[in-house]
Amino acid sequence: MDFNKLIARVKNILLTPKTEWPAAAAESDTVAGLYTNYILILAAIPPVFGFIKSSLIGYSFLGISYRASIGSGISGMIVQYALSLALVYVVALIIDALAGSFSAQKNQVQALKTVAYAYTASWVASVGVIVPGLGWLLLLAGAIYGIYLLYLGLPHTMKCPADKAGGYTAVSIVIAIVLTWIVMLVVGAVVGTGALMGAGTGAIHIGSRGGDVTIDANSALGKLAAIGQRAEEASKKMEAAQKSGDVNAQAQAAGQAAGAVLGAVLGGGDQVEALAPDTLKPFLPDTLGGLPRASYEAARNAQIGIQVSNAKATYRNPQGGPELDLEITDTGGVKGITAFAGFVGIEEDKQTDRGYEKTYRADGRMIHEQWDNGGSGTYTIVLGDRFVVAVRGHQVNDINTIKAAVASLNLAGLEALKNVGVKKG
Repeated sequence: MDFNKLIARVKNILLTPKTEWPAAAAESDTVAGLYTNYILILAAIPPVFGFIKSSLIGYSFLGISYRASIGSGISGMIVQYALSLALVYVVALIIDALAGSFSAQKNQVQALKTVAYAYTASWVASVGVIVPGLGWLLLLAGAIYGIYLLYLGLPHTMKCPADKAGGYTAVSIVIAIVLTWIVMLVVGAVVGTGALMGAGTGAIHIGSRGGDVTIDANSALGKLAAIGQRAEEASKKMEAAQKSGDVNAQAQAAGQAAGAVLGAVLGGGDQVEALAPDTLKPFLPDTLGGLPRASYEAARNAQIGIQVSNAKATYRNPQGGPELDLEITDTGGVKGITAFAGFVGIEEDKQTDRGYEKTYRADGRMIHEQWDNGGSGTYTIVLGDRFVVAVRGHQVNDINTIKAAVASLNLAGLEALKNVGVKKG
């Protein structure tokens, strides 16, 4: 995969679509090539940033805060990604099927090309989900611009008359919206949030002439460029399967390609085996904040080969009173998400008469604090861009009680394990 070409295509389709669409339409492509070289990468943006928002930042509305668990967030992200890949193809089939009704030329590859490039604006704008307050404006702008891109592209890719492009666009958008809402409802059911919905400098430099693009190899985006190479073998299998005409082989190859890219993106370019439950147990002390441990559990799970480990413990006195809940998550196969979260520089600070909530970085670690004046709060810290440690307090005096509990943990020992089980990509 030529990542420089991908970046240049994104830049041109967004900034100069009137000249880019004819060039894109004239290119010789295949379904496998479009997925491997474009769709698989860009379609990962919404689920990745959606996970960051739902499980690392959380939602707040009218004084009520909600943050999905790491486990449900990962499940929702994987489901969203898989459904999004299917959605693109289904919408392309619909656009191809509608071609005759608008005097256009049927061509499934060109229809897929149309959908992929028209979706670019929405995919890129989905980073706005993590922007406090005004992020929804960026998402809306991306959706509207995507409609405009589709309107401009149909006459070139599907060869429809210019005077019928408006109707062709309108019908296609209505169908796409319905299908998208179905995807959101499915993902919402998995995550449990219903239909809820400044990159670091120096990562990309776009030259002023000739579309020159250079990428800092040490940036998160540069690492993403290296990830594309992991899909090359799967891409070749997809092309071979397509030529053979074997539908089952095509489906299997497509699944392998999606898994290769998703696993690489979520792992930050590495293959990661999460820590075994027995390795996490020692980090659940017998007492925390002066309270005895009442229960604990630890497990390691894998979804489509992506491993995540989780350990939980509750601390309280039998007679009642304050309670602390400790949760340690080894993001393992999705450790790349925490790296992306740091890369985009998430920071937030909100305060109301009921309490406060803020996200910031200190000593290279991402930290999230949330406090409710009713006597409950949460202090979360990310270690080594891999381990998420969260302590939730109930019936406690203030946030300092929770902070002290976190500080008493063996954080350094846990962080020292950040490279255990990591196989460099």
